[in-house]
Amino acid sequence: MKEAILYKKIDDKIVVCTACPRYCKLKPGQIGACGVRGNINGKLFLLNYGLIITAHIDPIEKKPLTHFMPGSSVFSIATTGCNWMCKYCQNFDISQRRRVEGWEVTPEFLVKLAKEFGADGFAYTYNEPTIFIEFAYDVGKLAHKEGMFNTFVTNGYMTPEAVNVAAKFLDAATVDFKGNGNKKFLQRYAGVSGPEPIFETLIELKKRGVFIEITDLVVPNIGDNLEDARKLARFIVDNLGPETPLHFLRFHPDYLMRDVHPTPVELLEKHWKVAKEEGLHYVYIGNVPGHPLENTYCPKCGRKVVGRLGFHIVEWNLDEENRCKFCGHKINIKGKLNPNFDKDRFVYVPINLYSRYKRVDV
Repeated sequence: MKEAILYKKIDDKIVVCTACPRYCKLKPGQIGACGVRGNINGKLFLLNYGLIITAHIDPIEKKPLTHFMPGSSVFSIATTGCNWMCKYCQNFDISQRRRVEGWEVTPEFLVKLAKEFGADGFAYTYNEPTIFIEFAYDVGKLAHKEGMFNTFVTNGYMTPEAVNVAAKFLDAATVDFKGNGNKKFLQRYAGVSGPEPIFETLIELKKRGVFIEITDLVVPNIGDNLEDARKLARFIVDNLGPETPLHFLRFHPDYLMRDVHPTPVELLEKHWKVAKEEGLHYVYIGNVPGHPLENTYCPKCGRKVVGRLGFHIVEWNLDEENRCKFCGHKINIKGKLNPNFDKDRFVYVPINLYSRYKRVDV
């Protein structure tokens, strides 16, 4: 537990959290909607500081970040809590948990552990990292000193104050829209007011030099409107640039929406077509391993330059400057293929938390 950075005092007792656009106004003893930021004696504390609920070694393509540091491995960490209440969350057991608990670690220990496992960077993921941004910031600063990068997998529901903190240590972010960013969908199924703060966050992160990729979870029948997808693609082209990668993700039933069928692949392909019509160069279909639209194709000649199978890179047709080997067109990929890349080495590697550090319940 540590005093938060992102908050304002109303008086000697009441505080306002400024980490996300909910701006929770809290009296002593109250905890914000996220479940981890609470008022203790007139100060806002990050109750889960140094308490992680899970840690994995993942391929960066799992995030998905397919255009940033390809072939790298990331040390993925998460805490309990979230500022969204998604009814379809696949990580609901940690994100919707409202008991602050986890294994007690320090930023120094996490960076050391990540290096021991050969990670190239960190991914703050599985729940919304904005809610524990003060802890991520402390880890991220040390990671940079050790030559490691930092990435967020985020809903983008951030305040300008949070963006200012994130921009000090964040190198890349996957910003995850739901239901094509439809306002009514977000209100009903995620418990937030709408997508406007996400758009503002994206523009500001881009200005601050953070590499951006967009994902959009397409939920059949209730979050799959093609016109909404077109508007989202148009926003990306106009504000982030046509070379910004966009991933349309297949929905899988989970949590409170287990009666909803998975997204038909044909519907995802229609979304892909709409985004390409709006001028995006790199559009993908996710959660459909083996689909040809997992691959990266050169915008100029149309040839396959990066072949993928799920989270694995299986073909690489770029030169040392990430130019297409067939026509020389520069592909918007930041970083070279990891020199230690081995397409057979990436497997799901959970870290044995029990043997390494102390479990704590708050």
